[in-house]
Amino acid sequence: MRSLLHRTILRTSRSHSLILRTPLSAMATAASSSLLLPSVSLHNLSCSKNASFCFAAKNLHRSRVSMSVSAGSQSTTVHDSLFADYKPTSAFLFPGQGAQAVGMGKEAQSVAAAGELYKKANDILGYDLLDICVNGPKEKLDSTVISQPAIYVTSLAAVELLRVREGGEQIINSVDVTCGLSLGEYTALAFAGAFSFEDGLKLVKLRGEAMQAAADAAKSAMVSIIGLDSEKVQQLCDAANQEVDEADKVQIANYLCPGNYAVSGGLKGIEVVEAKAKSFKARMTVRLAVAGAFHTSFMEPAVTRLEAALAATEIRSPRIPVISNVDAQPHADPDTIKKILARQVTSPVQWETTVKTLLSKGLKSSYELGPGKVIAGIFKRVDKSASVENISA
Repeated sequence: MRSLLHRTILRTSRSHSLILRTPLSAMATAASSSLLLPSVSLHNLSCSKNASFCFAAKNLHRSRVSMSVSAGSQSTTVHDSLFADYKPTSAFLFPGQGAQAVGMGKEAQSVAAAGELYKKANDILGYDLLDICVNGPKEKLDSTVISQPAIYVTSLAAVELLRVREGGEQIINSVDVTCGLSLGEYTALAFAGAFSFEDGLKLVKLRGEAMQAAADAAKSAMVSIIGLDSEKVQQLCDAANQEVDEADKVQIANYLCPGNYAVSGGLKGIEVVEAKAKSFKARMTVRLAVAGAFHTSFMEPAVTRLEAALAATEIRSPRIPVISNVDAQPHADPDTIKKILARQVTSPVQWETTVKTLLSKGLKSSYELGPGKVIAGIFKRVDKSASVENISA
């Protein structure tokens, strides 16, 4: 019996089934893998005349997933804590808005699968995305409504460029955790199979449009504070907030890495932050080229549109852990993922915690896929010995 290959076919609809293959001989070593496939106990299998059955699936430590399948009533329940004990060894990291640069996507034209992604994107977006990526103009590429789809598509095109490289398929198959900076979380979810490339692009398109509309509704901005720890940046925000009205208040919106935190808020509040930064001994401030105060309550008008779009999108449990920007944790339950993505645009990005957690858990190799080298720089700020290879397209 120990040599048998167990197949569990979980039918969640007439057109979709999830097949888990777990050799019994491999279950004893499952604890060493960051993606713990559910084991199936024959003692929990029961059959009835109507051919319905129930599996209680467990990993080696405790129950993670309970799944039931019935000929008459089909359902699948995935515990959100499925990946709670993940042990990362190899990560794919995807950039966010701001990484775009004219000329990106040029290499993608040499790989058929990568070029096909841009063709699919053109049909969904209604314009020639690759032409804007390669030729600009910069002002057009930098706009929120275009840069977000451009980075999403180019980052996934980079995966296809890696795939055709010698040893590339092996690298892709070895990845056991993924995450992305803000927008990049959508790219990571697409790579992990939580939704299709097309559905992900539709969500990213709407996300860019909704965030742009929210930014247009109020005067707001973002600025990076360089050279202070997060506690000092919070004190700087508190000082600025004492001098502005409620509508112009600021907050930390992006915990990037030690010495680099982004502050978002009303335009007057941002201007006060910039004026006071030197007195708090900040090395410098850098106004960010974004449409408005992302990852704050200024983006609240975008949430309703995102919630509606996410509700209409089929999202599956990712095949590997995808770390959330909102709480720096992996989530497996599709409904939870939808709620997290809707909250993401108004919540501070917990990237510093994400990076520190991955490294403390033993992450050995990382690949930044897409334009720019922002994420590699962040990893180096947290740990100079961190290994991050950039795969551009």
